[in-house]
This record gives sequence, C-alpha cells and structure tokens, in this order.
Amino acid sequence: MQIETTRLILREYTLDDFDALYEIVSDAETMRHYPKPFDEARTRNWIEWNIKNYAEYGFGLWAVVLKETQEFIGDCGVTMQNIDGEMLPEIGYHIHKKYWRRGFGSEAAKAVRDWAFENTKYDCLYSYMKYTNVGSYSTAAANGMKKIKEYPDEKNGVSYAYAITRAEWEAIVSV
Repeated sequence: MQIETTRLILREYTLDDFDALYEIVSDAETMRHYPKPFDEARTRNWIEWNIKNYAEYGFGLWAVVLKETQEFIGDCGVTMQNIDGEMLPEIGYHIHKKYWRRGFGSEAAKAVRDWAFENTKYDCLYSYMKYTNVGSYSTAAANGMKKIKEYPDEKNGVSYAYAITRAEWEAIVSV
C-alpha cells in the first residue's frame, strides 16, 4: 500500500523505521500530550501493532516520508480506537517537530481521509485528542472534521472527538 500526495509518500511501516520513529516518539515535547514519551520497547511495539493492523484491517498508521528527500518524518493513518467507549476508525498522526507548522500533518491526514472513504465502508471517520493538543485538533479541523464531543477520559483527563461523515467528505471533494 502506498499513498502519494504533492509532497509526501505514505507507506506501510517496516522494522527498519525504528530509529526514525524512535527519534520522534521518544521526544518529550512531541509526546507532551501522551502520558509519557515512548521507550524503545513501546516504539518497537508501535511498529509491530501497525503491521498487525495491516493484516487484520487492511490499514493502520503508515510511515510519512518526504518525497523530495525520502526522509521519514512521522506517521499518519487509520486505526480502530476506543473513543468514549466505542471502537471507531480514527485518523491519527505524529509529525517530527522540526516539520511542524508546514502543513505536512494536514496533507497526510487529508490523503488518509480520502483513502479511507474510497477503500472502506465507514460512514464516519474520527480523530480524538487530549483537550490541550491544539496542533492535533487544528489538523482535524483542516481535514474537514468538526468537534462532536468533549468527554472525560482516563488517559487524557478530557478528550475531544472530531468527525467527518461520508456525506460531508463527498461535499468537499465534489467541489
């Protein structure tokens, strides 16, 4: 599986992505909205979890690579997540902090949104995040999502859920 955008390539993870991913997810600033940064074991498990997701669901988080340099700069994709007690298809993303505020997260998320509506039967896609994660909910909004709920969450204290329906997506892409 591979998705191409103007500036990015999204592809399946391999274990060879460990070092580049670890640089991102072990960083305290990048992971400040998570309970804690990832250690080596958690990073390896993250890659293995996504490889299992590809086999089970046909999707997961995919490596995000800059077309121009082939540099791994993060991940973005769809995973099944517990959002306020329901297992729902969630678009998630992590971009290396040196590439923040350049639109890479939004570009990747839009490509994943389009892929998911074109290749799955889901009528709604979600993104959820800790209420303090302005970057994440800004990316969700740029992806055409609207905030649909705020709920107490054991992991985050309070989480926001954003969503876009298939009908809303069709209205966006038909313009």
